[in-house]
Amino acid sequence: MNAMILDHLSDMTVDREPLRPASLPVPVPGPHEVLLTVAACGVCHTELDEIEGRTPPPWFPVIPGHQVVGTVTDRGASVTRFSPGDRVGVGWVFSSCGHCAFCREGRDNLCSEFKATGRDVHGGYAEYMVVPEDSAFSIPAGFSDVEAAPLFCAGAIGYRSLRLAGLQDGQFLGLTGFGASAHLVLKMVTHRYPRSEVFVFARSERERDFARELGAAWAGDTTDTSPEKLHAIIDTTPAWKPVVEAMANLERGGRLVINAIRKEASDKEYLLTLDYPRHLWMEKEIKSVANVARGDIDEFLTLAAAIPLKPQTEEFALEEANRALVELKNRKIRGAKVLRMT
Repeated sequence: MNAMILDHLSDMTVDREPLRPASLPVPVPGPHEVLLTVAACGVCHTELDEIEGRTPPPWFPVIPGHQVVGTVTDRGASVTRFSPGDRVGVGWVFSSCGHCAFCREGRDNLCSEFKATGRDVHGGYAEYMVVPEDSAFSIPAGFSDVEAAPLFCAGAIGYRSLRLAGLQDGQFLGLTGFGASAHLVLKMVTHRYPRSEVFVFARSERERDFARELGAAWAGDTTDTSPEKLHAIIDTTPAWKPVVEAMANLERGGRLVINAIRKEASDKEYLLTLDYPRHLWMEKEIKSVANVARGDIDEFLTLAAAIPLKPQTEEFALEEANRALVELKNRKIRGAKVLRMT
């Protein structure tokens, strides 16, 4: 099979081709696994975190990709949920122990044995992949392969972030950064909280224009002051600066949710500007999002079908994965980038 693989860590400010094409054997599913013929795979900023070493793979080479859509081609002897021909998707959660307190509570995203698709095991930047049947999800009708792919990370993690934000209808929500996840959050808010307004902070005028097109009440630069104090803010950026700036726009008792698996160290010194009275006092909160649970994906897919929630996408061929990653690194974003297999 054709695949794009990561052989070693790279600095993408100088390495524009961190992945290399390879021809590999088609994997064989284990007893509880299904083999997928991959149709599409989303491109996520977490891939940049893997490539640049902020959340490095435990071994090399590895096939990245954790927003996967494909068709079941084969299955292990113990599989009962899926049959050949079923169209399914795979997210960041590949496996967990299944028996710890977190797994029993449906918080398998916090399991100490959590394994991530495309980092700890091979992912979807390939023509085939295997996945445990418990970590594959049926795709609702009405979504193309390319439309469905971003739902499995950008959408699901956005859903978890919105839930953790504790927003109530009529309250103001802020979004820092406006890429794949944030643009889906805005659409979710429009559906679930019709009296709430969304305020977007983005350093790119292109992103700000896109936010206004999708219905944002206001869009400004990361350093701007919002016209209203915000009851909740979801940060989807790779940097520290937007976090600090956002705290100054938060209403008393408000919550900032950081939707990022890692933060880049380039502006870490910006944290030194955190001022307790201005940024944190008056019972403001900061909460992180850790991965995504299977339950999040299941619930979100039901919501996405009901809206229906169609992401804005940019398509790339599998062999163009490096170009998609470079554009993501350089913040050339309008919606979600998706690799389409040929």
